[in-house]
This record gives sequence, structure tokens and C-alpha cells, in this order.
Amino acid sequence: MLRNLLIGGALAVVAAGCGGSGNAAAVSGIVTLDGKPAPDVAVTFNPVSTDGNNVPGPSAFGVTGADGRYSLKLMGEEIKGATVGKNIVRFSAYVPTDPNVDGPPKTKPKTNVPSRYWSDSSMQFDVPPKGTKTADFDLKSP
Repeated sequence: MLRNLLIGGALAVVAAGCGGSGNAAAVSGIVTLDGKPAPDVAVTFNPVSTDGNNVPGPSAFGVTGADGRYSLKLMGEEIKGATVGKNIVRFSAYVPTDPNVDGPPKTKPKTNVPSRYWSDSSMQFDVPPKGTKTADFDLKSP
């Protein structure tokens, strides 16, 4: 009995430290590249720790449509939105995978996103507690 209680308590502490979805808000917007809508761009919000130790919540992910619009969803969860607070924002070309084909996609991305927007991204966005529909980004070609 005591062993089960200790294991349950340890699991609760680990789950709390991983950041839950309780601090999330709806986020959507438009991504443009050189002023034009950027289709099929993966948008990732990674929350920034404010105390240097605990990650405040899960990352969020979305893909732009033909009009450049996207909506985020918490990774690993079925909850729309992103973690409230400061987030590093990254962008990359997105090519959907075909579940019937092994290996990488054979098609090319519709939008050529400069690699600096993924690997060296310094873009930040502060997700407000009530969310936003105007998390818009205008990316620039090299």
C-alpha cells in the first residue's frame, strides 16, 4: 500500500513538472513571406522558462493553409492553443507525409522558408492569457 502511494506521488510530481495544459490560450494568425501568404509552413511555439528550471508548459504546433493562416494546438494533446507567456517561435517548410509510403516525402515544399527561422530563430511572441487571433509574422527571404 505504501509502495503504491509513493509511486503515485512520484508520478504526480513528474506530471506537474512537465507543465500541464492548464496555462494555455487559443493562438492563431497569418504567416507571410515577403508580404505574400506562406502556405504549408510549420509554426512551432516553444515556451521559455522564466525561472531557469521548469518549462512552463508544452510546445504548440500548427501548419499554415493556402492563405497563410494557422491555428496552434498543444503537442501531444488535443487542446487548441499555446502555453501562456513568452515563447520562441520557429518556422519551417512543411510537407505532409503519406502514411502509405515509407521514407521521406517525395514532393517539394510549397514555401521555401529560410533556415534561420528554424535553427537560429530569435523570434519571440508573448501569448496573452486570453489568447489572440493576431499572432502574425512576416518572414523575409535572404
